[in-house]
Amino acid sequence: MRLVQLIFYFSIILFSGVECFAQEKLGKQEVISQMLKNNFDIKIAENQVEIAENNQSIWNSGYLPTITGLAGADYDLNDRITEPTEGEVVDQRGIESNAYNASINVGYTLFDGLGRYYNYKSLKEQYDLSQLQARETIENSVLQIMSVYYEIARLSENRDVLKETLEISKNRVTRAQYQFEYGQTNNLSVLNARVDVNNDSINLLETEQQLKNTKRDLNVLLNRDIRENEFKVDTTVNFVSELELESFINKAEINNVSLLQIEQNLEISDYDIKISKSGYLPTVDLTGSYGWNRNRSAASAFFPGSTTTTDGYAAGVSLRWDIFDGGTTHIQIKNSKIRYESQELRREQLENEVQRDIANALGNYQNKLFIFHVQEENVETNLDNFNRSEEQYKLGRITSIEFRQAQINLLDARTSLNLAKYDAKLSELQLLQLTGQLLNVEL
Repeated sequence: MRLVQLIFYFSIILFSGVECFAQEKLGKQEVISQMLKNNFDIKIAENQVEIAENNQSIWNSGYLPTITGLAGADYDLNDRITEPTEGEVVDQRGIESNAYNASINVGYTLFDGLGRYYNYKSLKEQYDLSQLQARETIENSVLQIMSVYYEIARLSENRDVLKETLEISKNRVTRAQYQFEYGQTNNLSVLNARVDVNNDSINLLETEQQLKNTKRDLNVLLNRDIRENEFKVDTTVNFVSELELESFINKAEINNVSLLQIEQNLEISDYDIKISKSGYLPTVDLTGSYGWNRNRSAASAFFPGSTTTTDGYAAGVSLRWDIFDGGTTHIQIKNSKIRYESQELRREQLENEVQRDIANALGNYQNKLFIFHVQEENVETNLDNFNRSEEQYKLGRITSIEFRQAQINLLDARTSLNLAKYDAKLSELQLLQLTGQLLNVEL
């Protein structure tokens, strides 16, 4: 018993000694800032936005001309035997001929049935959609990281409560020891007090370990060294006012990120229909080129060798109109319209789901906030009961078991209060995310 007790005491002293050193205080805004810089999911989302931004630039629009440079060279080496009807046979060996050419060609689509115009518009909508997707990733990351952050805060406050509880239990051991030495009680009270100290020490050690593990979780989300555990968090919790929250809920349909994304998808689907319809219209292309050619031919039996060089400009315009393409354009238009109708159905479904989720989240938040306020009153009641019990215990009017029960009741009330406080705050954050205001309020 003595050995176990000494181990627990040494562990508590060790933990207390570590806290004597100055610890970094990691505030909520600092955590959000580090997350935006270092979180892997957010970095990937930012890369997707950058790709969409590149796609919607003028360089990917089809509005710029194409310029192509071509060059070539041919070399021939032949043997030739000419056998005329009359006369001598002419035998030529190693006849060489070569040709060189170079050209610069310019092409520009003057009109393509407005296909590229609507495609360009669609790419801009896709860029806006990628920004909304990145925003959704950030919102989910904020919610995830704040869940871990508030868990660290809860465990930190629980640890402080357990330290106070342990200190009270240790004082009880000292008091019971004195009473035993003066014959005011038996050794059973001393043993019970020591057992309670051991139990409180175990609870404190387990909470310390949970706290360290949760700090590592936060470091992983922030892409920090997981060994950086010597920091504190802000345990202050502020709730959004009821009037402000009501205003957020009323504007949820125009701020919810999922609803905004479905609106962007509808715009893109509408442009897809217009792009498909462009297949019914003609295409007009302009071409221009400058070319240079040089050909050298060897002499034959009847003609002398020659070298020919040409260069010059060429320009042209062409019109292509697929009067009937086998029904491909017709099917593309029908499928694009069906996809648009599906997006409209998805919007109706999503609107109902968002309204339901907001109603559920609001109900959960109100219930948890009510529980939090009840727990505050419960702590006050148990604290008053504990103070009275402590006085009665010192006067010898109640037993150590009754005093211990008052101590446990206070411990349970304070840890329940911590849990209720952070549960209510996380419920509020979930509600703010659904209303589209998570990134617009101070956490």
